[in-house]
Amino acid sequence: MLLWLGACLAGEPVRSCNGALGLCEAAVDEVMFPGTHNSAAAEADGFVRGVNANQSVGVALQLDLGVRALLLDVYEADGARVLCHGPCALGSVPHLDVLADIDAFLTRRPTEVVWIVYQDAVAPAAIADDFAAIGLDGRVYTHDGGAWPTLGALVDADTRLIVTLEQGGPPPEWLHHVWDLVWDTPYTWTERDAMDCSLNRGDPANPILQVNHWLSTGAGLPDPDAAGEANDATALRARLDDCVAEVGRAPNLLVVDYFDVGDVIVVAAERNAR
Repeated sequence: MLLWLGACLAGEPVRSCNGALGLCEAAVDEVMFPGTHNSAAAEADGFVRGVNANQSVGVALQLDLGVRALLLDVYEADGARVLCHGPCALGSVPHLDVLADIDAFLTRRPTEVVWIVYQDAVAPAAIADDFAAIGLDGRVYTHDGGAWPTLGALVDADTRLIVTLEQGGPPPEWLHHVWDLVWDTPYTWTERDAMDCSLNRGDPANPILQVNHWLSTGAGLPDPDAAGEANDATALRARLDDCVAEVGRAPNLLVVDYFDVGDVIVVAAERNAR
């Protein structure tokens, strides 16, 4: 807010990045990216509610509605890469199709920055090949280990896609190993009151904190009926405040199931207000 007011008083134009005035001046590690767990596993694309679906709508509409972090599970099937959740025979989406949706979104919305976290069961080179096939490898950001750039700097350079892998890593250099940059919370919650901000993976010295905020059934399956409880604004604010108190820093990736139920986009916007 102070940056926005100062620019206004100085007569400078205030840019909007990721949908928020003044957020272009924020560094990546100062920004909250509202995200979706198993982003491609959507009921709209044939995944089954209560079995292997974690979202209602597909990636293209998620991005249009404000999602800025995508968790994607990528596998090989019949010589091509597909996005699945669990056995690919129960549902899959072509990787190239989702990359094309992301590319179209970045073209249509030139001030938006998106983060991908892959649960990767294929070689990094195969993922890179798919990016090259779409032309999306020209829009990726490579982090050099120093200070994070601002969103505005990424927009100006049109390097607006941050790509991270849970298993693999470079080369190419833009395919970062996620646990070199990120640490995350546990994710096997069945009750909201049990959620905490303890370390799951990565190193708490890493600059990016991913808060996994969804509820599963006792059998470990997605629980769409619990999304309203988990994604309620009061619950989200309390979890984020608890994380700040517990670990001394604000989360960056806030990841949920059924993002369109509840208030994750609204709460992330509140945290990004400047």
